Amino acid sequence: MTIQRTGEVSFGDASLSVWEDGIAAARQAGGWDGADAWNREFKRDVFARIVQQLNRLGWTCEIPEDYIKQYSPSFARNFRRCHKGELKGWLGISGRCIEFDMWQGVNTPTRPDHGGRYESNKEAIMPYVLRLEMERTRRRIRDYLCNVMDCYTFDAKHRSIYRKPLERTAMESIQAHYDESSHFKGVGWDKRKAEPGMAGNLKSADGVMLDHGQRVWFFDRKGRINTGVAYYNINNMWWVVTGRYSYTNLANFELYAALPDNFRAKRNGKLRRKRLEDKLSKAIKAMDFERAATIRDLIFPRGWAAAPNKVLQLEAA
Repeated sequence: MTIQRTGEVSFGDASLSVWEDGIAAARQAGGWDGADAWNREFKRDVFARIVQQLNRLGWTCEIPEDYIKQYSPSFARNFRRCHKGELKGWLGISGRCIEFDMWQGVNTPTRPDHGGRYESNKEAIMPYVLRLEMERTRRRIRDYLCNVMDCYTFDAKHRSIYRKPLERTAMESIQAHYDESSHFKGVGWDKRKAEPGMAGNLKSADGVMLDHGQRVWFFDRKGRINTGVAYYNINNMWWVVTGRYSYTNLANFELYAALPDNFRAKRNGKLRRKRLEDKLSKAIKAMDFERAATIRDLIFPRGWAAAPNKVLQLEAA
């Protein structure tokens, strides 16, 4: 037995979204009472079934207690904090949309805070097994909804620029970006680089004018040197292919046309400081003061210990 509902399911970066357009017609027909009734049906027919499927797949879904205290029980029931092993998830319903975001805290190269929830490219950094489990979860939910709901469809085009593991090469993915963007329709590279104002978008970090398809060098988020082949994207952004299935998107001022000098020197000072401060905070919270003192000495070497007092003395004078 199917349920008479019309909607669309799509995938994002380690996420699943469900959209319906019936709330506008419900509000027009019955005012706010009609819209409220539509919201209740949407939550009962779709949101509750997603929670049910997550439970069947081995996920634990809980109403966030902090939302109950900060807002109200009725508002908090619109959300679920989910987890399955190292995979975390957040399910929420708002108006005509349901969002289910997934992330992990095992590998967090740029945003270790909040358990990796706010990493910009969650799928690419996921360990292989966790990425497979994430993909399995959202596919099972998608298939269930499209089978149970009478007029639910899957928007594959919305997902086409993303890749499953080893499904599409880096060059095929970049070509998909070109095909789906109106900026590249009928515009070749020779015509693009001759456009007014393009000189600033082509100048590399070492002052050389970049060319479409040339080899470049860059430093990753941990300050390590990498190399790849650059292909123009848009404005001052360039796709850099680093392997058969891997690529990244970088600004022109992050790219070098030649191997930089002193490329072995560490350039991860900010990331190191941020991680040490995070570990210091956790040690203090756990009342492990010996570890906290050790980390403090790494952040603030003992030679700097008297500096703040000297500054205060100068200010007092």
